[in-house]
Amino acid sequence: MASDKELSDFLQSVETRAFKRSVYHVRDEEAALDIVQDSMMRLAEHYGDRPADEWPMLFQRILSNCTLDWFRRQKTRKALFTNMSDFEPAGDDGDFDLLEALAVDDDSHRTESAEATTSRGEILREIEAEIQELPLRQREAFLMRYWEEMDVAETAAAMGCSEGSVKTHCSRAVRALATALKAKGIKL
Repeated sequence: MASDKELSDFLQSVETRAFKRSVYHVRDEEAALDIVQDSMMRLAEHYGDRPADEWPMLFQRILSNCTLDWFRRQKTRKALFTNMSDFEPAGDDGDFDLLEALAVDDDSHRTESAEATTSRGEILREIEAEIQELPLRQREAFLMRYWEEMDVAETAAAMGCSEGSVKTHCSRAVRALATALKAKGIKL
């Protein structure tokens, strides 16, 4: 049985990535923080006594479910209160830039020209914008597979779907991103 310290260490290790993933989905930092906190509490309350090696998959599934619950609540609120503006995407005035956080931080980036740095930043912003335009399930599969570096089976378990569905979602996401970026003249 895992100790409270092990659970605390695990939650601390996934906190930042879970928050970034949630912000990517809901486009609202406060809502993302609530979703991550709720997910962590659910894991601790309901699965804290499970073996530590089960926590990563359980947490991913809980995080996905909490995110879907948030979208359902927003849809209900929108239906009840049509004047709400909660559905507008958050602006770029947030402190974090997901794709910049994913960019490789090595010496080659420190010595590149200002023009190259600016160009790379623009490309990353375009990619981020296109990822946000993906349908929810495609975006979820794409982020789990390529950002969380989960394998197909882990992603399928976390999303509650078949491995074939994960492959289809990822394939469609990659194709949509490639098409959108090509249309904008971006070559990777």
